[in-house]
Amino acid sequence: MAMVSEFLGQLTLAYGGEPEPKYPTVVPVRDFDPTQDATRIEGAIKTKGVDEQTIIDILTRRSCQQRREIAFEYERIAKKDLSSALKGALSGSLEALMLGLMKSTAQYDASELRASMKGLGTDEEALIEIVCSRSPEELMEIKREYREMFKKEMEKDIAGDTSGNFAKLLLALVQTRRDNPSNVVDYQKIDDDARSLYEAGVKRKGTDVTTWISIMSQRSVPHLQKVFERYKSYSPYDIKESIKKEVKGDLEKSFLTLVECFENRQLYFANRLNDAMKSKGAKEKVVTRIMASRCEVDLMKIRTEFKRHHRRSLYQTIAEHTKGDYQKALLSLCGGDD
Repeated sequence: MAMVSEFLGQLTLAYGGEPEPKYPTVVPVRDFDPTQDATRIEGAIKTKGVDEQTIIDILTRRSCQQRREIAFEYERIAKKDLSSALKGALSGSLEALMLGLMKSTAQYDASELRASMKGLGTDEEALIEIVCSRSPEELMEIKREYREMFKKEMEKDIAGDTSGNFAKLLLALVQTRRDNPSNVVDYQKIDDDARSLYEAGVKRKGTDVTTWISIMSQRSVPHLQKVFERYKSYSPYDIKESIKKEVKGDLEKSFLTLVECFENRQLYFANRLNDAMKSKGAKEKVVTRIMASRCEVDLMKIRTEFKRHHRRSLYQTIAEHTKGDYQKALLSLCGGDD
């Protein structure tokens, strides 16, 4: 225990509970004229064959608040809802992307979660990506929007659509009981948590998933980063290898997503984008979801991680693996080459 007691004690670090800085690729445009934009979109929709380029140029280069003002002006001028008009004028992946941009980030996430659970079968991949990668603040906002948009509680829908430990983990995350980051590092707690994760998994026969869920869903991200580092002094495997050995299926994917996001959330999204575009028949739903939901949050940083880890830019990868107007819209949201 002498080594552990040396490891204990308390140290002040720079991180506190401040909101995460934003790294958007889409920012409010200067000299904004919502009436002019609404008029141009109305003309583009009415044009024979639809002028997609004008719609893309406007909607991918305006902030969410500005798009809202355009929608308000559009309804005044055209006497119809802009989202409905876009739905009638566009199709396929471009339509999905443009309709996504007409919602706030939280509204879009809420609608994607709803779509992943509605009807026959569940899109577990979308469910895991959104619930496991969003911060407690983002999840609280998504829950508010979900209630507002669908007159239902998100937790109830998740509980009704999933089961077992997978359901328990998702519900623990959406209950947003995660500790706020502290200026004080509690080394005793880091050591206790690392040992608990080891004893609940690799050390025993069978896995005590409840312990894993409570630690992963309740501790702050900076604390967990230190726990995973400390974990290596107990276990012959790192935390990711341990997860792969101990659990399978959706639960494994969820825990791995959490760990990847705790380590580097933007790298997680960069890898998702790379995998989705390079898979046979590009998974456009995944690409659309990440580009639409992160363009006003951290897409600039995702771009940086993409180039650093995949040796080519996100812009070049989009240009290579997508096509047509959908490609043009994605490249515009990307905001440039690196």
